[in-house]
Amino acid sequence: MRKVQLAILPLMFAGSVAMAAEDCGKVTIADMNWSSATLMANVDRFILEHGFGCEAELVPGDTMPTGASMIEKSEPDVAPEMWSNSLKDALDKGVAEKRLRYAGHSLSDGGEEGFWVPAYMVKKDPSLATIEGVRKSAKLFEHPEDPEVGAFYGCPAGWNCQISAGNLFKALKLEEAGFEMIDPGSGAGLSGSIAKAYERQEPWFGYYWAPTSVLGKYEMVKVDFGVGVDIAHHLECITKEDCLEPKPNMYPPSPVQTVTTEAFAAKSPAAYEYFANRSFTNKQMNALLAWMEDNQADGEVAMEYFLAEHEAIWTQWLTPEVAEKVKAAL
Repeated sequence: MRKVQLAILPLMFAGSVAMAAEDCGKVTIADMNWSSATLMANVDRFILEHGFGCEAELVPGDTMPTGASMIEKSEPDVAPEMWSNSLKDALDKGVAEKRLRYAGHSLSDGGEEGFWVPAYMVKKDPSLATIEGVRKSAKLFEHPEDPEVGAFYGCPAGWNCQISAGNLFKALKLEEAGFEMIDPGSGAGLSGSIAKAYERQEPWFGYYWAPTSVLGKYEMVKVDFGVGVDIAHHLECITKEDCLEPKPNMYPPSPVQTVTTEAFAAKSPAAYEYFANRSFTNKQMNALLAWMEDNQADGEVAMEYFLAEHEAIWTQWLTPEVAEKVKAAL
């Protein structure tokens, strides 16, 4: 009789696991083609599979096609990192029609843009954390081809941010202060100019954004323009090529959200709640992206590193019971 009972136990355990998986069911997660998104997608897959008993699968994705597919076909179930401004009207309509849900903020700070200077400069002269301080010290930021003018590194030609950076360069009267805008030629050229300045501890002033590995490796200070954020002016003028009278304006944060289908949220409320809680700060993500670049890590390797080394972050997203399951799986 005892042998029979012992034989039944594994079957009972397997049955309970199957029931848990059936409760959550199959979940498809968009694995988008940039580092922070693929890291999130792999973290989500592991936690859903081992914490919630889901049959989680990664599928290739990108902002526009993934958003359209979720609205029209309810596939995939989850987009972990959706920069929602790029298709806000369509996503809002999907939510209004109860096809989609905004589960939570992937990046709690939102996507961040600004004009930056190295932290080592601000430590020497705190006024350089302000645009007035930078304007007064234009000759400090020596142009590589003309020592008589200051260098401002703009956004690469052809990128959307070239328009906003150019308009703010004009609004802040940086040319009158003695600056000339440099086109870095590419994203690699822009990041390379920061790395070069840091290695030599030289002055640098220009446009950059977060989360990025660059801001994870190099401590930079976002320059305060001395004004708040006027979202309407940003959208109606700063981001437009034909903006005739741009005014100084700090960049508003870009919402970066986790989007799920309504079907997934209704079917798997516990797993959906995880997405409502799961969020990274830009500082956390910058550091992770720097680690990924330094170690040439893909999303899966970075996921293993993150779960093993940053337990204090991800356990806050889960109940103690679910967190223990994830730890055991590690």
